[in-house]
Amino acid sequence: MSSRSTPTLTDESIAIAQAMTRKADAAEPRAVRARFDPKSNRLLLDLRNGVTVAVPRTLLQGLADADPALVSQVEVTPSGQALHWEGLDTDFSVPALLLGIFGTRSWMAQLGREGGRVSSAAKAAAAKRNGLKGGRPRKTSNKR
Repeated sequence: MSSRSTPTLTDESIAIAQAMTRKADAAEPRAVRARFDPKSNRLLLDLRNGVTVAVPRTLLQGLADADPALVSQVEVTPSGQALHWEGLDTDFSVPALLLGIFGTRSWMAQLGREGGRVSSAAKAAAAKRNGLKGGRPRKTSNKR
């Protein structure tokens, strides 16, 4: 037998929980529809406020390398707060997605490392311009 006691559910605690839910519903984004577009390889998320957000599947932990047929089986939770993929055992919070959180800390760190290695014509041109100026300035000590 557990030494923990079960909290008592009262009318007051129910009213408080309902008020907190109404407040969150009014302030936080909620999804009304989600779908995977295989042509663009993006997850499309329609929000209650009429905004549609497109997230590249390759950024989403658990979906990046998943079978597109399984990725297309996305479900919006009844509250609209989360997305769920039963066949992939994967879930995402809608507010977190909108904040650019596409997975765990280590997943996000890996995305950052990969992004830093990306080269482009603009990045190469900027490096060349900086090189013509003598390169990166040396660090100076502020000690006196």
